[in-house]
Amino acid sequence: MSYLRELALDDNRPLTSRSYAYDLLRWFRVLWVLEVAWDRATQAEAAAMVGWLRVAANPQRRRSNPTTPPPGSVNPRTGKQYLRAGYAPSTINHALTVVSSFYAFHRHYNRGPLVNPVPGSLARRRALAHGNPMEPVPAFRRARLRQRVPQTDPRAIPDAMWDEFFEAMTHDRDRAAVLLYVSSGSRASELLGVTPGDIDWPRQTIYVVSKGTTEREPVPASPQALAVLAAYLDEVGLPPAHEPVLRTRRGPDKPLSYWAMRRIVQRANDKLSTNWTLHDLRHTAAKRMSNDPSLTLAEVRAIMRHSDLATTGRYLNSRVEDLFDALQQHYNRPRVERSFAPGYDPDDFKAVFGG
Repeated sequence: MSYLRELALDDNRPLTSRSYAYDLLRWFRVLWVLEVAWDRATQAEAAAMVGWLRVAANPQRRRSNPTTPPPGSVNPRTGKQYLRAGYAPSTINHALTVVSSFYAFHRHYNRGPLVNPVPGSLARRRALAHGNPMEPVPAFRRARLRQRVPQTDPRAIPDAMWDEFFEAMTHDRDRAAVLLYVSSGSRASELLGVTPGDIDWPRQTIYVVSKGTTEREPVPASPQALAVLAAYLDEVGLPPAHEPVLRTRRGPDKPLSYWAMRRIVQRANDKLSTNWTLHDLRHTAAKRMSNDPSLTLAEVRAIMRHSDLATTGRYLNSRVEDLFDALQQHYNRPRVERSFAPGYDPDDFKAVFGG
């Protein structure tokens, strides 16, 4: 398809093209059911797709294990909600963005309808036309059919629960991986691609290929993470210079995949009755750095490689569960008893100020 070929030529990542292709397939399936040609689609068909996505069950949420918590329930230990059974509002908005981009592409080459079936938002285009990454994103009105995406605070692993999560790791490879995640703030796929040449041992730095820019960028690593990584490499040996350092332990020797790393976290969750995710490790790193008085917010933004400062600022928000110790001190603090300076009669104070 010419549109997908154009995406590849525009230097988009393969995963981006893949997600766009699936969203287009979903759109065409709606048109086939409605028996509407793609170049005759109107806003009515776009509304039909949104309506279906709002009520349909997401097949990715199906679970074969009967003991798995139901979708949408809340884990009592972490306070995190499990994914709902349906499609998330952000998924619906992404589908609308893909369909809109598809028709804009064909309109550019005069191959499609004159009217885009997905309503646009002029206010949004104006608000984001000249955005400053150091300033918060201005508010704008949502376009028709766009879903309201709730703004939730990032879920970082508290220190007490982090200790038990780390103890649930059963091998130096797994310990090194989670320590590198929580000290560098790297994304899951970025860290899994680190090779021997990407580790600067004296400077305690690793180099990752950033998801957003595809550039090789340095990120920090804690001494503890590098020490555990060195112990793991001493045990299994260094891989070839162009191969990732995190490897599988069973079967043929090959790089550790995202799904294998995800399974490591799932096994720890099964043991601890929690529902942490790989991305929570990145949230934990950002939360710790943002609340460190020796680091400025701009420095944390540079380490985390956020696109704007407002994203980093979200990690400064305190949650009630993070304030447990401070609240216990508040509740247990003895009541302050009023006292009067020597020479004053308490009855006089009571008469003047009330008792």
